[in-house]
Amino acid sequence: MHKNGLLSPPEGDKVTLSPDGTVQTPDHPIIGFIEGDGIGPDIWKASKFLFDAAVRHCYGEARKIAWMELLAGEKANKRCGTYLPEETLDAIREYGLAIKGPLTTPVGQGFRSLNVALRQKLELYACVRPIRHFEGVPSPVRNPHHVNMIIFRENTEDLYAGFELESGSEEALKLIQFCRDQFGWPIRQDSGLGLKPISATGTKRLVRAAIRYALAHNRKSVTLVHKGNIMKYTEGAFLRWGYEVAREEFAGAAVTWADCNGKPGDKLLVKDAIADITFQQVITRPKEFDVIATMNLNGDYLSDALAAQVGGIGIAPGANINYETGVALFEATHGTAPKYANLDKVNPSSLVLSGVMMFEYLGWTEVSEALTKAMTKTFRARTVTYDFARLMEGATTVKCSEFAHAVASNLGK
Repeated sequence: MHKNGLLSPPEGDKVTLSPDGTVQTPDHPIIGFIEGDGIGPDIWKASKFLFDAAVRHCYGEARKIAWMELLAGEKANKRCGTYLPEETLDAIREYGLAIKGPLTTPVGQGFRSLNVALRQKLELYACVRPIRHFEGVPSPVRNPHHVNMIIFRENTEDLYAGFELESGSEEALKLIQFCRDQFGWPIRQDSGLGLKPISATGTKRLVRAAIRYALAHNRKSVTLVHKGNIMKYTEGAFLRWGYEVAREEFAGAAVTWADCNGKPGDKLLVKDAIADITFQQVITRPKEFDVIATMNLNGDYLSDALAAQVGGIGIAPGANINYETGVALFEATHGTAPKYANLDKVNPSSLVLSGVMMFEYLGWTEVSEALTKAMTKTFRARTVTYDFARLMEGATTVKCSEFAHAVASNLGK
């Protein structure tokens, strides 16, 4: 046991990154988990059961995950006196891989958001959010099966970088005066201020990751979503730098819209769309979007809006990845829902599908495919938790743990 209450690593081997960027997964990989706050323990228990069942179904005893608990959130604060122990960060860096449930945001103290803190401190620059529909899952749109997109959201910059000053503070007044004196900007004296940094470094590594993903998964297009018509030196720069990556680094495999007039042939098409019209078109013309690369705030809005079309964030998975260091953190994308804590009631699908992403990342595609097929069969049978059951006719309502067992029973069927 470590001094801060973290469990010692179990017997197993580290997931590593080869010099060419390929993930090397041993037969008994050590994978960290943070069970999360509120409903976290319920959905983690159900998900872990299902993960272990799927690995056993696919590989028997030849492969097995060595789970290692890491502390963050309320459990960490009770044991260690801090919501995010340094040992947790060190363990994720050392072992390269972890999966987490939802974490509370401390009110009036500490981090503004534990999720944002984890992404920034671990430099997990790509938030990857697949959005797809499962047959049988209720949806507010007519053709949810047309939605099949992957969002690459830049995780470390933009307004979420946290460079803010409170209205009326000495620091805010100094900056307002500086901007007036140096740039002639007529900022109101009672303004709160926030900086929106967008860098070539942050943009290019995100767009590079999105294009590589699209090529590796035989996707047809990458759309750069921006508001560059208004914010020319931040979001406009994102657009310009994104196109530079496509032209300079992927000339043989990708082509921009301007360079092919929308006719890419057998190459990946890289195009762009203004953010506000994108929100309309992902509803009216979802087939035109495949992989989306965008900045932090746009990506946050867009990923949740898209999730609503396929059943809500309760079924939306997510991953935060640094493709250069190989550190990856997979997570449920919803909140802690404390009023449902310890009731064995809520839908674990977001965390389960984040595990599907994790197994794909590890190269254990047999597991990710088996889980996806089993979940599809379970949804199709209308065996669901209360959130979906209340929107369906003829549904069988099951508990969180019962849903996991229902999916497990459909493995291989």
